[in-house]
Formats: sequence, C-alpha cells, structure tokens
Amino acid sequence: MTETVATLEPGLFKRPWVFIRGVPDMKFLPPEGPPEVAFAGRSNVGKSSLINALLEQKGLARTSNTPGRTQELNYFVPEGFSGENGNLPPIAVVDMPGYGFAQAPKEQVDRWTKLVFDYLKGRVTLKRVYLLIDGRHGIMKRDEEVMALLDKAAVSYQVVLTKADKLKTPGVGRLLGETTEKVKKHPAAFPGVLATSSEKGEGLDEVRDAILTAARS
Repeated sequence: MTETVATLEPGLFKRPWVFIRGVPDMKFLPPEGPPEVAFAGRSNVGKSSLINALLEQKGLARTSNTPGRTQELNYFVPEGFSGENGNLPPIAVVDMPGYGFAQAPKEQVDRWTKLVFDYLKGRVTLKRVYLLIDGRHGIMKRDEEVMALLDKAAVSYQVVLTKADKLKTPGVGRLLGETTEKVKKHPAAFPGVLATSSEKGEGLDEVRDAILTAARS
C-alpha cells in the first residue's frame, strides 16, 4: 500500500481517467488492492455529473435523463497503470447504482440493492462512501433509510450536497446547518457536509481534498 499512497496527490485529478470494469455481481469485483471511494445517491441526484466534474472528463461516468441507468458498480482509475503487482493505480472511484426512482422491475431493483450493500459490508479497501443529497430537497426519507443501513454496516460516509447553484446563497448556508445537525445523529457519518455544483464547479476542490484524505487513511 505504501507505493500507492505516495502518488495520492491533487495532480491525480488532472490526469486522464478510464473506466475499467462494470460489476454486476460480487464475484466480478477487481482484486482488493488500491484504496477505493464510492459515490452513492438517489437516481436523479447528479451523481454521474459530479464524478465527471471531479475527474475533469465529460462523459466518463454515464449521465442520462432516465433515472436508474447505472445498474452496476462502475470502476474508474487514473490511466497508465497495468494493474499488475507493483503497478497498481493509486486509487479507484466507484459509481454505485442509484436508489429510488429506478425505472425497472422490482426484482432487478432488489438485485441492485443487494449488490450495493454486499459491497459496502464486504470490501476491505473501501475507505469512504460519498452520499450525495439533492440540495434542492435536503435529506429525504429514502436517504435516511440508506444512512441507517450505512450505520448498520459501519461504513464511513460523508454527505455531499449537489446542485447547490440552484439555491440562493442564504439557502445554502441554512441547508448546510440543517444537514449537519441531522448527520450528527448517525454514528458512521463523517463530520462535515460539503456543498457542490457540477455545473458551476463549486465545491469540487473540497471534495477532491476529502477523497485524498480518506484514501490516505
């Protein structure tokens, strides 16, 4: 792990990233090695847009007007690593299937949900989950349910508000305060709520710093 940690620096987000694998079942997970951070959230929260903005690559994570398009655990890593021992990427970013509003049969939704939580409970190299909350609505009932499951699985997670540009400036501060108070009630939640806008580029450096800090832990 020492080799990979040494390359965890801000410039990492400036280099090209590539999609390496979609994981529809736990048996297809890459071997555990580099630290991983995962992004979770409702199907229409802007998860793919935020990942693309953080990694500065349009179209890397798929965006769609159809909620629930991401049906697998999608893995992204910096380009230029063979994946062989001694040449592993320093970190992997995982785009998780969205929850809620998925336009799919219940059996398929249940299968996605099982995949997500089997991954959360069983992945040793998972350093943190970034739980995205739509800034226009704040934490909703389904988000609370997911936070409770993350608490139960003892998975470290941090709340990130999306679409903050849709709120007036005083509204952002108020929402941050309200969300911070709710987060305090959850034992696995990492303190500190981040506000972002993929469209305006707001808050991205703070999320990048949080990712690097988590990956080094």
